[in-house]
Amino acid sequence: MNPVIEWAAAILIVVGAFFLLVGAIGMVRLPDFYMRLHAPTKSSTLGVGGVLLASLLLGWAQGRPGLAELLITLFVFVTAPVSANLLAQAALHLRLPSRAPQPEALPPSAPPGR
Repeated sequence: MNPVIEWAAAILIVVGAFFLLVGAIGMVRLPDFYMRLHAPTKSSTLGVGGVLLASLLLGWAQGRPGLAELLITLFVFVTAPVSANLLAQAALHLRLPSRAPQPEALPPSAPPGR
């Protein structure tokens, strides 16, 4: 196998592992549900995407079309934001409190036309 392809796959795996580690740390360190919701949906989606791209690249180098990797990537990138949105809506519906600081009140806006 070509060493350039192996190095590219190794870099994709390391980048994917980094994002997965950041997502795991976010799940442990962030204080409430709303903040923790970003950790698995954002960083782990990128982490799984990096690992799947590495698998796709190695599969192409071995002569496989990589259809399974493409379908898994599509499934992860479509379902993660949808499930996060549904979880956030359920938490809002249940009036789950947040520890995020409230923004300061905005000054009254000028009437239109000025």
